[in-house]
Amino acid sequence: MTQKIRFISAEGGGIRLGGDPGVELGFGIKPMEIAAVIDKVGLDPNGVYHSSSMDFASEEGFDTDDGAWMLWQQVEAILEEN
Repeated sequence: MTQKIRFISAEGGGIRLGGDPGVELGFGIKPMEIAAVIDKVGLDPNGVYHSSSMDFASEEGFDTDDGAWMLWQQVEAILEEN
């Protein structure tokens, strides 16, 4: 069975995508990069969880604390178009 994305976190000005604990599935700084990983790997149908780094993104290289969520919203918009 192929791992699906179950966890997201803000890191280095981008979003890290993970599966089971310790399994890294991708990383992106630009919305299209992240969307491409999601298209390839897929999201867990049972839900995607996030770390608190998404809420404190300024500590992870974003200009503001809501920067990671703004990036994630751009990714969601791209996925909805496809």
